[in-house]
Amino acid sequence: MYIIVMGVAGSGKSTIGKNLAGFLDVDFLEGDDYHTAENVSLMSAGVPLNDDNRAPWLTILNQTMSQRVAQQQGFVLACSALKKTYRQQLINNIDNLKFVYLKGSRAEIHSRMAARENHFMSLSLIDSQFEALEEPDQEENLITVSINNPVQQVVDQIAQTL
Repeated sequence: MYIIVMGVAGSGKSTIGKNLAGFLDVDFLEGDDYHTAENVSLMSAGVPLNDDNRAPWLTILNQTMSQRVAQQQGFVLACSALKKTYRQQLINNIDNLKFVYLKGSRAEIHSRMAARENHFMSLSLIDSQFEALEEPDQEENLITVSINNPVQQVVDQIAQTL
């Protein structure tokens, strides 16, 4: 299985992604680990990334996923994938890639982000995440789940839908 768990910062992509990967017995890939040092510095300083900042990151993620697909190595990737054009870049030349959209309100995301420790993403970037977000539609091979449930319940819902 080839899955991207997507959503704004603080939606639980990493937590849900790790748990889902464990359930499916595939590797978990943390999209944030593929950011350039410059991107991490910008986000740490509260500067939103633009399309030019994200382009090399999306290319690297696509290449990483393509290699894994060629080797038939399943994965769950945590990646914001905020815009439709980003999602199109991610799936370029990859078949059978499924998106799981973790949907939550701005208030819920703010609460989660405020409680985080030791993460480079600044709380001030929540608004820019929601401004950039283009919610996916059913044409994008998508499962949408609410983040308002416990982690295991969200993972179970995704697994049942898959």
